[in-house]
Amino acid sequence: MTAVRPWDAFTSAEAEVRAMVADPRWQGLSVPDRAHVLAARILVTPDGDRWLFGAHARWHLLDPADGRWHLAPPPRGTRARQVGHPAAALPGEVVPHGWDFHAEPGSTQSFIGPDVPEGLTEQLRVLVRACGRRSELDFPLTAFDEIFATDVPSTVAAVWGTIMWCAYAPAFDGNERLITVFGEYLRRSLPGDEWVRWLPAPPLIDLVRLVAERQRAGQARSALRLAAIIADTAQILLLDTRFRPRALAMLTMVEPVLRRAEPPQDGDGDGAMLRAWLGRCPARLCRALLVENDPAGHFAHTLYDLVEALAFMPDPRRGAATLLADLSDSKGTLPGRLDHRLRMAYEELRAAGLTGTSAAESTQPDGFPVQTGNGGVSVAPAPVVEVAPPDRASGAAVLGAAYAMGLGWGRLTGAKVPQRGLAGQSALVRRLVHERDDHHTGPV
Repeated sequence: MTAVRPWDAFTSAEAEVRAMVADPRWQGLSVPDRAHVLAARILVTPDGDRWLFGAHARWHLLDPADGRWHLAPPPRGTRARQVGHPAAALPGEVVPHGWDFHAEPGSTQSFIGPDVPEGLTEQLRVLVRACGRRSELDFPLTAFDEIFATDVPSTVAAVWGTIMWCAYAPAFDGNERLITVFGEYLRRSLPGDEWVRWLPAPPLIDLVRLVAERQRAGQARSALRLAAIIADTAQILLLDTRFRPRALAMLTMVEPVLRRAEPPQDGDGDGAMLRAWLGRCPARLCRALLVENDPAGHFAHTLYDLVEALAFMPDPRRGAATLLADLSDSKGTLPGRLDHRLRMAYEELRAAGLTGTSAAESTQPDGFPVQTGNGGVSVAPAPVVEVAPPDRASGAAVLGAAYAMGLGWGRLTGAKVPQRGLAGQSALVRRLVHERDDHHTGPV
């Protein structure tokens, strides 16, 4: 007999809200009416936490201290009961619109462990070779010049930039063939080491600049060629779920340019073109563009992904706090962005002096680990939770979510990700690196 999955209050409530939002009548309701319907379906767990399945088809946890709702995966399998809640106390941002329930799920897997599919890599190799035959005089390098040599045409940079922008978390095996395709064009070695290339995620403006510069120079055909290369690259990237959500967004932004050339922009040409591109993306793909439109919201979603990827742990939030501890937070703003459960776990590490640089950082003279607290004073080891994924897919998912979280924090605060990665992520790499040539790329 087929095993019957036990009933779960969170799964049941989620299915109920999804059915309501999918009903055509939902669009006819005002926001207060929608909030009233949702308020009757809030769940409370034995510890007193209140949970709402709402905007972006994700769960929200009420902070009892200030009444804010934070994006947070629920403790599935925990007993919960439905309670009433004042509808007026629900802010509009947690109430589903409808289109926000149609986002592409994608995958949080990194590119360490599971390789990019061979067919995708081969298509991009052919495209890069063709782009490399263009003249740098016709296609000058106006962006990505820190990556590529000065004689490399911007056509090659357009392929690279599209790959990196579309990637959920652009951390790649040191021998990933998708990256080695660009080897002869690189200005210097990529950040990282022989095991992992911790690559930056470029802002969309860098890709826009390549096209806008040719427009300003009166080279409409060259600008059109660059837009076509970006679209061709995004089309190929649809084959991998780690690229797919943003690749879809990229196609919706660029394809209209191929049907009708954009007129030259006066004044802030790059900014004007960027706004035009972003304005073309349909609402159902909005989450893919949060990194551009709402860095704070994007960071909150990467936190959600990270805690969700750690679901194999007895306490996923403690595991997430260990990875959050690697972030630089000189202004002390990070705790205020966390839900109260995650904040408590993070504050425990901060009280032990293990945040702000690296919770896993240590030196080992003569083989003896040394941990230091604030001011360099030796302290007793704090109970840092070990993140030990049970299998390859789980490890790649945690690593991808953790790196995306680090990049999201950088976009929000300006903090830089170390060229050799954050300590917690590097520890995860050691669990995956021996399997980095595996070709499994199923969604997580």
